[in-house]
Amino acid sequence: MCCSRWARMFSEPSLHRMKILVVDDDQMTVTLLEQLLQRHGYNRVLGITDSRRTLDTCAAFDPDLILLDLIMPEMDGFAVLEALRSDASERFLPIVVLTGDISEEAKARALDAGASDFLVKPVSQTEALLRIRNLLEARRLNVVLRNQRAALEDAVRERTAELRGTIAELQAVNQRPHSSSALSGV
Repeated sequence: MCCSRWARMFSEPSLHRMKILVVDDDQMTVTLLEQLLQRHGYNRVLGITDSRRTLDTCAAFDPDLILLDLIMPEMDGFAVLEALRSDASERFLPIVVLTGDISEEAKARALDAGASDFLVKPVSQTEALLRIRNLLEARRLNVVLRNQRAALEDAVRERTAELRGTIAELQAVNQRPHSSSALSGV
């Protein structure tokens, strides 16, 4: 397969503007993921190694996708997941869990806590890039749909207000006393 086709398979230019947050206590993992993503056109990547900063970083950075390690000191990935999912302001934020724990229990617990996907370390670059691309595309479409819905709701509110005004005008016209000539047929 041609190199340019592989590159297109892993990333779409429309997704390159989207923000990716990497949360892992291992600086080497954060750096490798940042470099991998940047090599494939994702230039809005931020990595942090202190999981306790995740919520504040999300508030400031507003990521479109999070790559999250599960096994971390202080605040593990499960606690981060629960905190992120308890924030109802963000309806669809893809979170990909990265971990060396391959047990079914860990997978089930992460997915049950709100992870969108699960990757086992060491992460396959091909698999990671494809899953990231797919989840970013789903996020992009979700944002487009949410924006379209908001625009339609605004248009419905505006049109409803216009119709209420017209109804009020018609009711006012109908309540006016009719002239005697209109009644007598003259």
